[in-house]
Amino acid sequence: MIGRFLILITLLLTISLSSYSQTTNLQRFSTKNGLPSNNCYYTLQDSKGYIWVATDAGVSRFDGKIFETFSIDDGLPDNQILQVKEDKSGRIWFLALNGQLSYFFNGKIYNETNEKLLKLLKFNAVIVSFFEDSKGRIWFGTNKNILVMWDGKAIMKYISADPQHPYASTFIHEDKSGTIWAFSNECVRTFNNNTFKISSHGTLPLSYKTILNLPDKTLGYLDKNGLNIRNAYNQQLLLKLDTSLLNNDPGYFFLNKNNDLWLSNSNGIYHIEPSGKTTQYLKNISSSQIIKDSKNNMWFTTTSGIYMLPQKGERLYVINKTNGLNSDMVKSVVQDDHNRLWLGLDEGNINILDLNTFKTSKIQLEDKKRYNAIKHLIYDTLKQTVYFASDYGLGRINNIYNTHRIDYLKETNNRMFVIKSLSLRNDRTLAIALSSGVYILPYHVDKLEFTLMYFKQGVDFFTNRAYRVFYDKEQNLWFSNINGLSEYSKGILYNYSGENLLLTKRINDIQKLDDGTIVLATDGYGIVFLKNKKVIKVITRKDGLANNICKRLFVKDNYIWIITNNGINRIALNNKQLPVESFEYTNALLADDINDLFIDDRYAYFGTNNGLIYFSYHKENGQHEAPKVLISSIINNKTKLALNTAMHTLAPSNNSITFTYSVIDFQNKSITYRYRLKTEANWTETKSRRLEFPSLEPGDYTFEISAKSNNSNWSTPTRVNFSLKKHFWQTTLFVVGIFLLAGFAFYKVAVVVTKIQKNKEQEQLLLKNKILMLEQRALQAMMNPHFVFNVMNSIQHYINTKDTNSANKILTGFAKLIRKNLEICTKSFIGLDEELEYLELYLSLEKKRFGEKFKYHIYVNRAIDKEETLIPSMILQPYIENAIWHGLMPKEDGGKLDIRIDLKGDDHLVIEIIDDGVGIDNSLKSKKGHHVSKGMSLTRERINLLNQVEPNPIQIDIKQNGISGTFVSILIPLNN
Repeated sequence: MIGRFLILITLLLTISLSSYSQTTNLQRFSTKNGLPSNNCYYTLQDSKGYIWVATDAGVSRFDGKIFETFSIDDGLPDNQILQVKEDKSGRIWFLALNGQLSYFFNGKIYNETNEKLLKLLKFNAVIVSFFEDSKGRIWFGTNKNILVMWDGKAIMKYISADPQHPYASTFIHEDKSGTIWAFSNECVRTFNNNTFKISSHGTLPLSYKTILNLPDKTLGYLDKNGLNIRNAYNQQLLLKLDTSLLNNDPGYFFLNKNNDLWLSNSNGIYHIEPSGKTTQYLKNISSSQIIKDSKNNMWFTTTSGIYMLPQKGERLYVINKTNGLNSDMVKSVVQDDHNRLWLGLDEGNINILDLNTFKTSKIQLEDKKRYNAIKHLIYDTLKQTVYFASDYGLGRINNIYNTHRIDYLKETNNRMFVIKSLSLRNDRTLAIALSSGVYILPYHVDKLEFTLMYFKQGVDFFTNRAYRVFYDKEQNLWFSNINGLSEYSKGILYNYSGENLLLTKRINDIQKLDDGTIVLATDGYGIVFLKNKKVIKVITRKDGLANNICKRLFVKDNYIWIITNNGINRIALNNKQLPVESFEYTNALLADDINDLFIDDRYAYFGTNNGLIYFSYHKENGQHEAPKVLISSIINNKTKLALNTAMHTLAPSNNSITFTYSVIDFQNKSITYRYRLKTEANWTETKSRRLEFPSLEPGDYTFEISAKSNNSNWSTPTRVNFSLKKHFWQTTLFVVGIFLLAGFAFYKVAVVVTKIQKNKEQEQLLLKNKILMLEQRALQAMMNPHFVFNVMNSIQHYINTKDTNSANKILTGFAKLIRKNLEICTKSFIGLDEELEYLELYLSLEKKRFGEKFKYHIYVNRAIDKEETLIPSMILQPYIENAIWHGLMPKEDGGKLDIRIDLKGDDHLVIEIIDDGVGIDNSLKSKKGHHVSKGMSLTRERINLLNQVEPNPIQIDIKQNGISGTFVSILIPLNN
């Protein structure tokens, strides 16, 4: 009895109870995000959607991603801008501390140096209010006794002669009837017939900041009693306010349609509902203004930057150490049946958050070192127990609604084990993924105890380092290890590594859908859908996932929730396309360091390193509104172009153009753009917010650009039309002129070329005729009269001596020679074999005539194809004849003649005629008149003519071979 009492006391000491509320997350924008200063005075959303922020270091324009800052360098008259206003024309007015006015319009700042009308609007006072009435007149209230009205052409100044009722700090209002009211610190006036009259009706606002023109042309203002609504002469106290709020330097306020009041003062922001319920934001941060943008986001202007409170449907709520948790480090989340969240923290802490009251219960585990980070929690509905696990330990909290008795998993031999994951089957069987493998622990004892050595491979133990275990509704065990995915069902193990390469990768989480599809969160390969042992679908970044490293899955209704390394996603299962939804607005807190999640019917909860973060989600996956693209600047060769021009005409030399653009979206940071320059061209996608088109060709262009977020369709394109003029040489008239000139020049060139061609053809014809004449003359020269006479004498001699046989041989040879001459004379080129046959006939007759006094030898390289090799006809015989008659015969004992035919390289034939006669130089000296062989002369002349016709010349070299003898070399190209 005493022991049980001690245990109860110990448990009570380890469990504590505290009560806190959640914190609504506000997104802060400061100098770290691009603001020129954190000291902000005023905020405006213009008609295009931009947020303008007035600071003490210039003014910034914000599109949701980038702050574009303007200062005196850009045309502002002063860097201290107190207010920003927009008129009906779209001009953005800047009210500076030095009293000088300027405005921004179509990408340009206008001041008194470039806008003459602004020179009229110099009051030597600080402008504190700005109002444009229904007639387009702009009213300026100042901090001095002067009120100014400007109709765009002239100004009217109102100055009070009554020192008790000056115009200082006047605020202008126009009621539903069109009456102009002027509220100052001292009195109320009405405007009639171009003059103001003091009205005694109504109370005065606390200051020009605490008065507001409402959309329905009524007036809201704060006085010493609270919030008042005024409609012309009728005034009503709408909401009584605590004087502490009104006495703490109240700034500009905002009033919703349902009369929710948003008040700013030096202690922060207050949201006061009609019922009186008050919520404070930004406690102890001096705030000066509140606005509501077109998407129902609230913006707070402070001395620490600007803050955005998202619309109710996109707000994030944070519960961390500040709100009563033991730690900001929330590693695991699970919900029990009493609408409580169990949170696994570090240092052995488990916190229980009651979602009805936001009270927090705390459990401190005994061994903080072993249970440092509680990374896994499982709720057992049947037994009303909660299992918890860290890297080095596992335990169970029993009877969670009463005593919280805790059991710890023990290994009998106290061996160490590293836990990766756990899963509980309906029959209380527990599967554990350890660094050594997967173990199955049957639930047959109250104590959590096991012995590693008793587990049997393939039955209740599966070796290899494991990452995840999961029991499906059919009680089948799925697990992943270093080899990939496996299923253990009815005593049979099936490994999926052979089905698909993706199933061999590391798997961080496993879930099963109602239709039997297994969903796998992979470590770098996205989400894999497996059905009937086949991969049926893979979803990756290109489909909209924030990252391909997926850590956790949660299936709720018709959706799969996913934690990735770069944020969260949701996949709609009721759509065949399985669209991926992004929660871009959560990226401020849920872009990384997310550990676990739990989804109930209304809220999505995430355990992160910065606490428990949750938000209300829409159950239907609807498309968001497509973001509209706004062109912020067009630059043509360093010159800014007007944004409101229907058609830009560019000079030919200015053939480059740059577009800068953006979309107004304060929640979705991931915007994709697509563009084209021709309406019939294909779209090109980009993430860039700036496009440059250099070296454009002349022509007409339509620059179109549209955008989409992860959860929207493409927006209607924004268009800019421009035309690039042609250079004068690119005009039609110039091109036609060039064509005509080129045609005339071509005609003249054709005439000249034709004439030259005809002359060349005539020359060729003359050359061929001359070559033909020379060939005929060469034929005549070949029949040397002495040679014919001597042959005939030899025949007569053989006939007289009755040597009929010899006479017949000589006569037959001579006849063949004559016939060969007649055949050759009809050809310009003959085959080498035919030339050799002719030479053999000629030399054999000379041999018979001179007998042993004359010897000859003909050598032909075997590599030469004698039939295919062509040489000019009648080119060798004159040189051979000259060698016999003028070289060898003058010698008493005769001599020898060698004819060598060989190759020189691959493209030349070389013919050498060598005799050992008296020598050509000696022969010429012994002759009178320098007689030259007629046959040789004709041959040389013919070769010179051939060299003019053929591309490659024939070369002939004749020289004396030493003291005596002659050497003739003829080099003939083979490719002529």
